[in-house]
Amino acid sequence: MSSPTAVPALRVEHLSKRFGRAVAVDDVSLSVPPGEVFGFLGPNGAGKSTTIRMVLGLLRPTGGSVAVFGVPADDVGRAHRHLAYVPADVALWPWLTGRECLDLLAGVGPGTDLDYRAELVERFALDPDRRARAYSTGNRQKVALVAAFATRAPLLVLDEPTSGLDPLMEREFRRCVAEAAGRGQAVFLSSHQLGEVEAVCSRVGILRGGRLVEVAGLPDLRRLRRSELDVTLAEPAGAALADVEGVEDLRWRSPVELTMTLSGPPGPVLRALARLEVVSLVVREPSLEELFLDFYGDTVSPRPGASV
Repeated sequence: MSSPTAVPALRVEHLSKRFGRAVAVDDVSLSVPPGEVFGFLGPNGAGKSTTIRMVLGLLRPTGGSVAVFGVPADDVGRAHRHLAYVPADVALWPWLTGRECLDLLAGVGPGTDLDYRAELVERFALDPDRRARAYSTGNRQKVALVAAFATRAPLLVLDEPTSGLDPLMEREFRRCVAEAAGRGQAVFLSSHQLGEVEAVCSRVGILRGGRLVEVAGLPDLRRLRRSELDVTLAEPAGAALADVEGVEDLRWRSPVELTMTLSGPPGPVLRALARLEVVSLVVREPSLEELFLDFYGDTVSPRPGASV
């Protein structure tokens, strides 16, 4: 991790974007130091992609500023020497092979570690000799991820980067993020997958309606979590779970089937279930949108001190 006096990898100050009367991004400020993995979260339509387009210099802000290692984002040529970008839906040159696409991307970036790139091709199980037009969505995503992680760009901007990846490749993605941070690269990760963010990010910012409503480290993020449990019992249990600490919204679907929302540590409910004869237990993490709406409701103003 860099010292406090180091130039931030990414600095966003009072950033706003309007399209006519519609406010897409409203006074967003945040800072990401080198070596940090920062999660940029929010439900669909929150303004994440608009913010990222301004970070990339593809949109001009209505107000405020963005700088990449001190370089204004609208100085695209200079700013992009410091970053690599992976979008949610990768488009490649259909008549080129995966290897040719990787070579082309290496030629326009800030430099590529070719040995590490070859290793990543193996780790992501990518066939680089197939033409891009024959790639699935997941394989196109792999090409972009391999190109980005192999680059020497000190800032990686990843916008829903695991779209189309299977669970094994998602795990590989998380390993690559950790390796990038270990090399001192900053990672700005936009995602609505809470589990993915918790696995790799040291700090997160939550966006809703274009406004930054929360900036928190992982301990604070865990404070916000809710889990939903589906339980099937061998026989009816009556009100045995009604007063257990952390259990909210207990719903019986039948005399032996129930769903509950759990907040806080799972110990009390697990001890209560251990006294019953459980046939099956399924734990489901909510989507970020469910979690966000659960905590912030329909009317929300930024938490004091949310801009950092």
